[in-house]
Amino acid sequence: MEHVPTKEEVIAPDRRQWHPVDGNRIRLVATPAERLDALTAMLDQARYSLKIFFYMFEEDRVGQLILDKLVEACQRGVAVELILDSFGSNGTSRSFFGPLAEAGGRFAFFSPRFSTSYFVRNHQKMVIVDDNHAMIGGFNIAEQYFDMDAENEKDIDRSDYWEDVGLEIAGTQVSALADYYSLLARWVYRDNGNVRSLRKLVKEWRAGEGPFRWLLGGPSNRLSQWAHSIKNDLENARQCELAAAYFSPGQGLLRRIARVAKRGGTSRLVLPGRTDNGATIGASRLLYGYLLRRNTAIFEFQPKRLHAKMVVVDDAVYIGSANFDLRSLFINVEMMLRVEDAGFAATARAHIDQLSRQSDAITLEKHRSRQSWLNRLRWTLSYFVVNTLDYTVTRRLNFGIKK
Repeated sequence: MEHVPTKEEVIAPDRRQWHPVDGNRIRLVATPAERLDALTAMLDQARYSLKIFFYMFEEDRVGQLILDKLVEACQRGVAVELILDSFGSNGTSRSFFGPLAEAGGRFAFFSPRFSTSYFVRNHQKMVIVDDNHAMIGGFNIAEQYFDMDAENEKDIDRSDYWEDVGLEIAGTQVSALADYYSLLARWVYRDNGNVRSLRKLVKEWRAGEGPFRWLLGGPSNRLSQWAHSIKNDLENARQCELAAAYFSPGQGLLRRIARVAKRGGTSRLVLPGRTDNGATIGASRLLYGYLLRRNTAIFEFQPKRLHAKMVVVDDAVYIGSANFDLRSLFINVEMMLRVEDAGFAATARAHIDQLSRQSDAITLEKHRSRQSWLNRLRWTLSYFVVNTLDYTVTRRLNFGIKK
């Protein structure tokens, strides 16, 4: 009898990529082709519900493909909800999503009007299928995140595409993410723009205990849940690996990263060497000298624009939507999953190894050769603006920084 593949085999034909953690299964989805295949398979296989949030959803080939999948899901009776950040998706017309509404889907923008929450952006990215299967990460719905042409064509310049990573999750822990999505959707439909009630939602969310913790960031004058958690993990850490699109933390977290190597451990950061937002590179470079003098290894990724958001501290892996900057720590609404598992941490480190091999190592000598008074001024200005303004604004303010 011919073997009929199960749902799990269709989604992940190579089961060795999956890690069992606390009764759930997780896997890194690292390449653009893998992410697109996994994402479209999830949308095709939804039976009851689809809950989706993205910061950016562009009106291009990938956007059209995903929108068509959502319409098809509606037509077969799936309850589809799509929420987008109005600032991140402001280049996409509302009429583009008309077919989804006509098919019976629910669609809304986060903070679409100028209000007290307008400068608090929702930077999250999540797809939740039937409340038991999800994908999170740093990627948005746009061609540059999925590299559609460059995957099989060697003569295409890939430098304008994004290097990212997603995480696919199957199991009972997805229901907690679905519960959070329902709270967020309720805010969007009832209190959209009310920063006080948004702050209350974020503050009262309970991350849980154990190997899985869904950690929120949001508007607050205190450290967010995910920042507080990673701060505690760094206190006595022996190993810290980080791949981040934007790196401009405050002094507290910066000192904790530096102390890992100082007490005999290892710290390694993989940061962008090219980007569409030169100010973010300047903000990071302002901090290099302090870290390099304390034996932190720093690499600048070269082949593409680095957009990943992943941190590994000993056996704990943080992955999700948050950059390692003050805006993600204190202002933006973010979701980071903390997974504590030695096997998965080894897989995450192997991915960072691969990124570092495609990067330029930044030595203290190389950093000093860039450190003119003009560059230091540019870096200082960059640090201020990227930690104050939304990323879509700071893209226009690179202060002449070479990307």
